[in-house]
Formats: sequence, structure tokens, C-alpha cells
Amino acid sequence: MTHAFRGSYTVAVTPFTEDGSAVCVDSLKKFIDWQLECDVPGIIVLGTTGEFLSISDDERRLIVETTVKHANGRMDVLVGTMDASTDRAVRYSREAEELGAQGLMIVPPYYYTPTEDEIFAYYRAISEAVTIPIMVYNNPFTSNVDMSAQLIARLTKAFDNVRYIKEASMDIARVYDIVELTDGVMNVFAGERPVESHLLGAVGYVNPYGNYLPYSTTRMWEYMVDGHIDRAKAIQHVLHKIDAVIAEGHPTYGHQCYSKALSAATGHPVGDVRPPLTRFADLGDEGRQRLAKVQALMKEIDSLVAGYEKKERATG
Repeated sequence: MTHAFRGSYTVAVTPFTEDGSAVCVDSLKKFIDWQLECDVPGIIVLGTTGEFLSISDDERRLIVETTVKHANGRMDVLVGTMDASTDRAVRYSREAEELGAQGLMIVPPYYYTPTEDEIFAYYRAISEAVTIPIMVYNNPFTSNVDMSAQLIARLTKAFDNVRYIKEASMDIARVYDIVELTDGVMNVFAGERPVESHLLGAVGYVNPYGNYLPYSTTRMWEYMVDGHIDRAKAIQHVLHKIDAVIAEGHPTYGHQCYSKALSAATGHPVGDVRPPLTRFADLGDEGRQRLAKVQALMKEIDSLVAGYEKKERATG
């Protein structure tokens, strides 16, 4: 096993060219540079935010190879290698390891609503095909299955490289249950509510806000580790306001086009989303108004962090 994954890992958008026809390699490299400048410890490509379902196999290889080579060991690179087909998930996982990824993030087979035994067999096939760590991804809203703490304990006991989980079931108590049932062997990454998850034993955060607030949200996790829970709570409170603005007129994953638009607004253009997702360009005035509201909240978060850092400098 490699070193332990810890901290706030940006679950990254996939930069496309302006017309969406291709991956924009130059934008991807600049995006990685920005993450590194903000001291982000890890990046996860080809997750839900990365639009993995709209990526071709050739594009997948290009994204992983570019990210690994450009990061060059300066940050952890995890790759989403999930698929409804076990064979394809195994192939994607082997390829990611061969290209130098430090870890994998894998949701259970989606659409089929698999049984626990079918989920177990899926992870067994992948685990036996690779040696790098696997982050199980529990997201019942997209996979249509909610992996119980008991199933996670079963996977942890059976497979030595299944040692991480992104827990996004919205059941915050699940974090505690997983830690307890695995005797602390399974490392939980928060999928939402990072402050509460950390207090219940989470060691990291799969962070969608890292696409447009990488520095401040990385600091948010560091504040928790350093015992400044009040600071982290203040930042999370404003993040919830951002969620509310985006969610007012959009479904569960409407955040993707906003993540890209907000990244561009910070000076890091990454193109728009691919169909069937709603393009930000098609939102018109509504999108621009929501974007402005979110930008104001981003400034509020940055001001909070700047104030905390000023206080730290003053106290030495």
C-alpha cells in the first residue's frame, strides 16, 4: 500500500474545448497547476463532477495520463474507474494503475440495483486486478444502492486494498458506524457535511468546491485537523448557502455547469458541460444571476480565511 490519503481532495471537472468536442489538455494542466498552488493534497478525476459517463475510452486515457504526468508526484491522483460493466471497470482500473495513478474511486454498478453479493463480486474482481488503494464510493442517489456499514466492513475484511470510502449517503452517522465496524481500518472521506463527518472520524473530504474555491476549502479541512472547528463551521455555513443558490432551479447534479462557470470566473476556463447535462451557456440571465450570487458568497468565504490568517500572523 502507498502512503495514507488525507485531507481535502478536489473531485475535478473535466476541461473541454469551447465546443465540447475534445478534452482541453492545456486547460487541464493549468487547472492542476492552480490546485498545486493552493496546496491541494490530491485530485480525483473522472468522478461524477468529471462527467465520466460522457468520456470516450481514448479521452479517459488522455485525462489520466496527462494528470499523472503533470502532477508528477506533487499531489495524489485518484481516478474514477466505475462502470455498470464489471469487465470495463476492471479494464479502466488496470489502465489507471499502469498510467501511474495512486488510487481509484469506484461506485457500485449503477442502473441494475445490484444485490450485496453482486456488489461484493464487482469489487472483488477489481481488487484482484490492481494493487493500488480503492476508495469505495457510496452514493445511493446515482447508483441506486446504499451500501450499508456492514457491507463496507465485509469488503474491508476481504480485500486488503479496499481501505477508503467516499461516504455520500446523507446519513452522517454512517461515518461513525463504518469506523466502528471496521475497527478504524476503513478510512472515511466525507461526501458531504465535512465538519460533522470529521467529528465522527472522517480523515478526508472529496471536495467539489475545490473546482472554484481550492485554497479556502483546503484550509477548511486543515482548520478541523488543527482543532479550529469553529472556523471550519463558519466556512461550511457559507458553502451551504452556495448549495442553496445552485439547487433552487436545478436537479441533484446541476452543480456541474456552475462548477465550470465558476472556475472560469476565477481565471481558470475549463469549457462547458456535455449533453445531456444543461450547459451554463443555455441558462441565460438565470444562470448569470445565480453565478453572481455564488461569487459574492465565495468572496465571503475568502474574507473569512483571510481574517483567520491575519489573526494567525498576529499571534505568531
